[in-house]
Amino acid sequence: MPSPTPPARIVLTTVANPEEAARLGRALVEERLAACATMIPGAQSIYRWQGEIESSTETLLLIKTGPEQLAALEARLHELHSYEVPEFLVLDVDAASQPYLDWMQASLRLP
Repeated sequence: MPSPTPPARIVLTTVANPEEAARLGRALVEERLAACATMIPGAQSIYRWQGEIESSTETLLLIKTGPEQLAALEARLHELHSYEVPEFLVLDVDAASQPYLDWMQASLRLP
């Protein structure tokens, strides 16, 4: 019998710069929509926008959260994000250590 999917999700979004990533990440953690937001500056993105091929340097934000927070996190991300169409991709977590999951769930709960 397969083990159940851990109650953890990784949300990917890219932002214009490290400052925006820090602002978004801090807000999402403060509001308990994310347990952790990891900023990876210097990501180079190539994409099609309004019929043109674009290239830009962005900061990738890896947001660790639970499935119950996804809808509110997406709504808040759209409110705070500077992009007209922000990336919001959710990855399931196949496995995770129990101590990390315990910490994550505690971080997402209201005190």
